[in-house]
Amino acid sequence: MTERLHIAPQGPEFSRLVMGYWRLMEWGMTPQQLVGFIEQHLELGITTADHADIYGGYLCEAEFGKALRLEPSLRQRLELVTKCGIATTANPQNKIGHYITESGHIISSAETSLRHFNTDYLDLLLIHRPDPLMDADEIAEAFISLHQSGKVKHFGVSNFTPAQFSLLQSRLPFTLATNQLEISPIHQPLLLDGTLDQCQQLRIRPMAWSCLGGGRLFNDAEFAPLRDELQTVMQETGAENIEQVVYAWVMRLPSQPLPIIGSGKIERVRAALGSLKINLTRQQWFRIRKAALGYDVP
Repeated sequence: MTERLHIAPQGPEFSRLVMGYWRLMEWGMTPQQLVGFIEQHLELGITTADHADIYGGYLCEAEFGKALRLEPSLRQRLELVTKCGIATTANPQNKIGHYITESGHIISSAETSLRHFNTDYLDLLLIHRPDPLMDADEIAEAFISLHQSGKVKHFGVSNFTPAQFSLLQSRLPFTLATNQLEISPIHQPLLLDGTLDQCQQLRIRPMAWSCLGGGRLFNDAEFAPLRDELQTVMQETGAENIEQVVYAWVMRLPSQPLPIIGSGKIERVRAALGSLKINLTRQQWFRIRKAALGYDVP
C-alpha cells in the first residue's frame, strides 16, 4: 500500500503515486474491465486518477465515467484530477490547435468533466498549459465561481513557469495546490530553473508526468548510456526493474514529486510501488543525472 500525502498546506491529500489515464483509449478495455482495473489500483493504495479533457481525442473522461456508472461506489474512493485549457483539432470546431483560458470556457469545461465522470465535484482542476493570452483575473473568476459552487475542491496548474504560477496565485484567495510538470532523467531543465524551487518554497508537491519519457527511455539509442547506468543502480539497490529506479530518482527530489504512472497493465502499476522502498544515495542520483545528460556537474 502506498502512503498518502497532503500535496499543499490547504490540501488535498493524494496517494504517493498517481494513476494516469492519458492513454486509456489505447488500452482497449471494456467498461467492466476498467472497473476491475480501477479496483485493482485502489487496492494497491493508488487512489488518485489523473485526466484531462483532451485525452484520447476528448474521449477518455467519458470512457472512465462509464466505469463509474457501472460501479458508483468507486467515486468515493477516488480523487479525480482533470485539466482544461487546450483546444485541439480533434474537435472539428478548432481549425488549429490553441489555448483557451477564458472564464466561460474553464467553467463549461469543468461542468462537462463533471457530466463525463457522473459526479458532482472534482477534487482538483488544473490549467493544462500556459496561455500567451492568459488573463489571470479571468482564470481567478472561474476558479472562485467553481469553488463557491462546490463543483471543484482544489485548483492548480500544469507546465507553468514560476512567474506564471505567481501571477495566477496573486489573484486567488486560496492557494494553488500543485504544478504538474514533466520530470524525468531525460527531461531535467526544471531541476535548476527555479520551478521546483518554487514548489519547495510554497510547500506544494508537484505531480510528475512522463517520468519514463513516454517510452523513449527504453527505445531511443541516445539513452543507451542512461539505461546502462539505471541497470547498474538497479542491481546495487535490489530494484526489480529500471522503472522503479527512475521513479525513485524523481521522488528523491526535495520537492517530493508525485509520479504519474501511465500503464494500463496492473503488473507494471504494482511493480511501480517497489520504487517507494528504494533510497538512492546522492552519488547514485548524480550518476543517473550524468548518464542522461552526458556531462558531469560544472
